[in-house]
Amino acid sequence: MSVNDRDYSEKRDFIRMTVDAQVDLRVGDVVVPAVCKDLSSTGMQLEARTQLRVGDQVSVHLPSNHPTLSDLNVQAEVIRVEDSGHEGAQTIGLHTLSME
Repeated sequence: MSVNDRDYSEKRDFIRMTVDAQVDLRVGDVVVPAVCKDLSSTGMQLEARTQLRVGDQVSVHLPSNHPTLSDLNVQAEVIRVEDSGHEGAQTIGLHTLSME
């Protein structure tokens, strides 16, 4: 089946960029190292050793390695949590609430 044959509802509304970057995931006062797997204008997917639940609110800090680009700081809500298959880690889908 080609992309044009698929129903529109199956297509993503926003392009996701594969990132695979180290980030800091803040849950309350605890900072957990995580990997940002992909990023879009409305959310991101992380992998981290956490015990998050849908509805939790978190902060994500993505440092910039480029001198003219600022770090990315995101406030987000957990909308999906799955076992990543790596010992104790979760794949976490986040919806962006705010960015700076």
